[in-house]
Amino acid sequence: MSRLLCLIVLSIGLMQAAMAEENTDRMSAYLTHKFGLTKDKAQKISDAVQSAASKYSLPPALLLAIISIESRFKEKAKGANGATGLMQVVPGAHRGLLRNVKDLTEPTTNIEVGSAILYGYMRSANGDLSAALKSYGGSRAYAQKVSLRVEDFAEVAGSQDAAQYPDALAGGCEARSADRCAAPGNWANSFAMPAGNAAGAIGAPGLSNGLPAASN
Repeated sequence: MSRLLCLIVLSIGLMQAAMAEENTDRMSAYLTHKFGLTKDKAQKISDAVQSAASKYSLPPALLLAIISIESRFKEKAKGANGATGLMQVVPGAHRGLLRNVKDLTEPTTNIEVGSAILYGYMRSANGDLSAALKSYGGSRAYAQKVSLRVEDFAEVAGSQDAAQYPDALAGGCEARSADRCAAPGNWANSFAMPAGNAAGAIGAPGLSNGLPAASN
């Protein structure tokens, strides 16, 4: 029985790995076609998105939507207040997360940090994605813009979880029929603390209440 169980677990793991690889390839092809990225750059960004999404229990489509709004996938992008890279991380606002970061324009590093920041806001907001996005971008309009952009990436990212919670992405259930809204705990549970990451990541001190917006 134990041997059979091991085979089942191994099979599931292989299936998940194959699905993740397929999603990454699809993302990479889409970024090359839609945003004119080279294949190598698109692949690197797709790999980084999949890795960060898995680590922080965030939908890949959500991270792609934020990146497209913040920088249109330009890794050297610069914005207000020193906002840097794909996810426009503001170094001065997140020193704790950047303690060991040498190059914030490096895609994998930038996406990891940006995802950690968003994850910190999710924790502070008790799983309220709209509130987390408002903190990340500085306004409710930003949160709504991201929610609309997620739809563009949901299919290509192979992300079903984002599509399952339209009300959470759109800013909650205000003025909507209660029976159309996700149960209050569903969205928070989707962002449960990743195993082995109880203290956060990349310098956990930055992941706490009162985090400043990532970009404004």
